[in-house]
Amino acid sequence: MKYQTTAKFDKAFAALTNEVQRKVERALVKFQGDPKPRSLEIKKMRGYKGIWEARVDDFYRFTFEYDRDEATGDVICRYRNVGRHDILDHDP
Repeated sequence: MKYQTTAKFDKAFAALTNEVQRKVERALVKFQGDPKPRSLEIKKMRGYKGIWEARVDDFYRFTFEYDRDEATGDVICRYRNVGRHDILDHDP
């Protein structure tokens, strides 16, 4: 599986504190090693087709979606956004 970030994710990640960035990085490594770790509490987002969210900690989440590379057929996991839980409810 390939992993990519969107410009929105990159911008939101850059705006996080260094401490939260490290937490997000650890969560992403855990996710890439096991796409369904219990600690990330992964679930589909209600009201948004094909978008999932994962827990970084009590306050922060990241969202992602799956797609296919048309040229190779490989599955792509695209990180869409990262931030406080309530913000992602409106802009996943």
